[in-house]
Amino acid sequence: MERIIRKLQPSAPQIPKRKRVAAYARVSSGKEAMLHSLSAQVSYYSDYIQKRRDWEYVGVYADEAFTGTKVSRSEFQRLLEDCRAGRIDMVITKSISRLARNTVTMLEMVRELKLLNIDVFFEKENIHSLSGDGELMLTILASFAQEESRSVSENCKWRIRKQFQDGELANLRFMYGYRIRKDKVEIDPKQAEIVRMIFDDYIGGMGCSLIAKKLRDMGIKALRGGTWDSERVAAIIKNEKYTGNALLQKKYVADHLTKKLVRNHGELPQYYAENTHEPIIDEITFRRAQAIMADSRQKNSPDKATTGRYPFSGKILCVQCGKNYKRKTTNGKISWNCSTYLRYGKAACHAKQIPEDTLMALSAEVLGRSEFDEAVFRGQISAIRVPEFNKVVFIFLDGRKIEKTWQDKSRRDSWTEEAKQKARQRQLDYLERRGGQ
Repeated sequence: MERIIRKLQPSAPQIPKRKRVAAYARVSSGKEAMLHSLSAQVSYYSDYIQKRRDWEYVGVYADEAFTGTKVSRSEFQRLLEDCRAGRIDMVITKSISRLARNTVTMLEMVRELKLLNIDVFFEKENIHSLSGDGELMLTILASFAQEESRSVSENCKWRIRKQFQDGELANLRFMYGYRIRKDKVEIDPKQAEIVRMIFDDYIGGMGCSLIAKKLRDMGIKALRGGTWDSERVAAIIKNEKYTGNALLQKKYVADHLTKKLVRNHGELPQYYAENTHEPIIDEITFRRAQAIMADSRQKNSPDKATTGRYPFSGKILCVQCGKNYKRKTTNGKISWNCSTYLRYGKAACHAKQIPEDTLMALSAEVLGRSEFDEAVFRGQISAIRVPEFNKVVFIFLDGRKIEKTWQDKSRRDSWTEEAKQKARQRQLDYLERRGGQ
């Protein structure tokens, strides 16, 4: 039988599919010149993509004041999300260093997009990631970009450390009570009055939490419009720069990839520079505040030093505000209280503190133990919820829940002769401080 073959013509002409193209731009500084460069990049790529008839313009994803060694860039992450959602076929960027200076990060991203059949075109290097030799070239060039980043970082660190060595206030950008401009630190009169009030109140016997509440009640905003809490107040009290002197190199950048600032515990030299700027408070006031803080720290610190997290850390949840409880030592007594209450006071969350010995006794009871066993507790309890005063709910790893309540000790029982003597001494210390002003 003779084979018959017929050529079939398409019923309608095939319309070529337009490639959906996006661009990524980035500058690592918020300076005016850099922002102008970013604006120019956005305009260039918008025009470049829309001129091509075979391309469909998706948009330009642009990050400002972000380093290329970090992946936590909002527009960079949005670009990846749109790629994963199938909205983009090709990404254009100026160069490898614009996308990422970290070799591993860049290759991981390119390989992920390659699996999605998304091409990345590096204009400066003229490399397409989907081409045969694309990944080899990218690996080599990205390594150069990462080494360049390390070199730039080392040069910047050398310059800043040289400034510290010369007693200069390098990298000081924001500080409550001052207006900081290039090579100039000026007092902000209104904020300076608040700083003086904080020191006066603290020396007068008010704690950091009460001072923070006072500032919130007065409607005063913290630095950059933030909300006052005990930690912000304590940071001001501990800051020697309010005396016009400066301890330099308290922190340093340990890794050029993460750019994370870590506290200097002696890894690098520190420098104490005097008269670097105009003071807001005198040194006598500052030293008195530090003495009170040191005394409070000594009284409220547990006798035994700890090296790790406490058994209840991250376990106790305040149902009222959704925050975890934190450990606090007051006059030698250890208790746990809601972190919102500790930072912002009763107005923000009226949770009640729980003595640590009460928590241990209740934990031992629900676990069927005669005394608290940390290993057993960690092995069986996943969380503790505090729904209301004097009530806790233990949640086991297997999902079981056990509710427990307790009665507070009466004030008469806890008001021992030793406690009375300590209260008298605190009052005498307070009166002595007030008399010395």
